[in-house]
Amino acid sequence: MTTPAPTAPSPATTSSARVLRVTKGHGTQNDFVLLDGRTGTALDADLVRALADRRAGVGGDGVIRLVASADLPEGAAVLAEDPAATWFMDYRNADGSIAEMCGNGVRVVADYARALGLWDPAAGELVLGTRAGVRRVRAAAGPVGEDWYAVDMGAWHLPGGPEAVAAGGDAQVEVAGLPVPRPALSVDVGNPHTVLAVAGAGELDAADLTRAPEVTPVPPHGTNVELVVPLGEERLADGTVVGRVRMRVHERGVGETRSCGTGACAAALAVRAWAGPQAPDVWLVDVPGGTVRVAALPDGHVELAGPAVLLADLDVDLDALTR
Repeated sequence: MTTPAPTAPSPATTSSARVLRVTKGHGTQNDFVLLDGRTGTALDADLVRALADRRAGVGGDGVIRLVASADLPEGAAVLAEDPAATWFMDYRNADGSIAEMCGNGVRVVADYARALGLWDPAAGELVLGTRAGVRRVRAAAGPVGEDWYAVDMGAWHLPGGPEAVAAGGDAQVEVAGLPVPRPALSVDVGNPHTVLAVAGAGELDAADLTRAPEVTPVPPHGTNVELVVPLGEERLADGTVVGRVRMRVHERGVGETRSCGTGACAAALAVRAWAGPQAPDVWLVDVPGGTVRVAALPDGHVELAGPAVLLADLDVDLDALTR
């Protein structure tokens, strides 16, 4: 968590209507441009692409608008699920496409809501609407000296069922830089993922994720692809046995990112499934941008915990942005 930003809503535009106030933040270096939806700012694909552009814009893996659930058609569904979900995470991929949600983004937008004075972690959970359903966020302990957020990411499932686990997967993935297609396991955590294991760190580093992996059968709505190296189990200071995984990810609509929250969940759940019934329920997932913690909960949900950082408040010159 970071030093609070001003609590009063910032105007979306100046009197000339050509300046947009945004905030830049990241969760394990999965970075986002954040907008305060109370200002009435509308998002379209062109604006998202311009803001997310790393050379001519602010730069980010995605754009998130925090908006009242009642102000969006999708918000009706989350309010029906839980009337406390008064705020909605309107998430867009860097290419402008609409996405269900983003696990790292949930933590970052929670920190943004706290900075805007819309949520006090000491008062209880933040109940947040997303296109994948309601997500609940709480303050959590991280490594010594770090404050984290933990997110109940909701129910998860393996679309291929036990048969896919027994067979090692229900898809084939061809990755540039690796010699042959690999079996992979589909995991749904509110958005689609395809997880494949590689032999070791050398293969993981050799994978070329500047190009989208080819998944067969082709997923109808696209998929995020995670490459994982299982690292075994370790015992924490409190005696808890946890699993550990190293991961890289290619996100649909974005490309390779430094981290992916839902991808970390999918990676941990896939490796846990492959490991069998004695596998730990808690996993540490190492990504290029840091480490997050994934826990398979007894109710069939999965929890993601990790840091969130707000870096800067910016006034974007819209005339310069769209040149």
